[in-house]
Amino acid sequence: MAVLGNPDMLTRKIKLCHINAHITCRLCEGYLIDATTVTECLHTFCRSCLVKYLEENNTCPTCRIVIHQSHPLQYIGHDRTMQDIVYKLVPGLQEAEIKKQREFYQKLGMEVPGDIKGELCNMKTHLEQRNGDAKSEETANKEAGEEKPEEDNDYHRSDEQVSICLECNSSKLRGLKRKWIRCSAQATVLHLKKFIAKKLNLTSFNELDILCNEEILGKDHTLKFVVVTRWRFKKSPLLLHYRPKMDLL
Repeated sequence: MAVLGNPDMLTRKIKLCHINAHITCRLCEGYLIDATTVTECLHTFCRSCLVKYLEENNTCPTCRIVIHQSHPLQYIGHDRTMQDIVYKLVPGLQEAEIKKQREFYQKLGMEVPGDIKGELCNMKTHLEQRNGDAKSEETANKEAGEEKPEEDNDYHRSDEQVSICLECNSSKLRGLKRKWIRCSAQATVLHLKKFIAKKLNLTSFNELDILCNEEILGKDHTLKFVVVTRWRFKKSPLLLHYRPKMDLL
């Protein structure tokens, strides 16, 4: 019982170098950034590293299992839990990465995306709380209300936004009355399927396929991922087509 009452006996410190193999990318050998996992084997890499690798390969870089013969990019997904773990374990990594992204956009003379601004605000708040300098909730809410009075009803306004044109390329479905939409870059293809199904009064969103450049998109892909991997050098808006799942073009 004396042992159980001793807090020193309940704390076990582990050196970061002992777990590096579990939180680093095999491709670049750096800590995971925008962690992305292969759904077939659950191996994780930096998103940019994995996307670049899969442009010329269709196997997992670690175990060499075939992800998909022709469309391996549809079988990878953002691993938010793993990324949160990496940021918590590696001091200063998140701050350094967001600073790097901000400097990149500023160097190009582009506006810093809303999601990066949001992360910077979150980090600032976290540091203030950790140092005991955080403001009271009432004061913080008051300041937020003064800066963005209508923000309360739109939780994704600070996100990076994507402009989309949704076109129907099947005679079996009707076109949308409003095919031009703008939404958060963190929204997924599944969100678009549900949106279209609701507008067209379909019995199930699973009846739909959404395509970009005549390639079917995976339901878990975020719009930011689609833009980066399939619309990188093209002008806005992102052009997507929808059709019934069994409709062969």
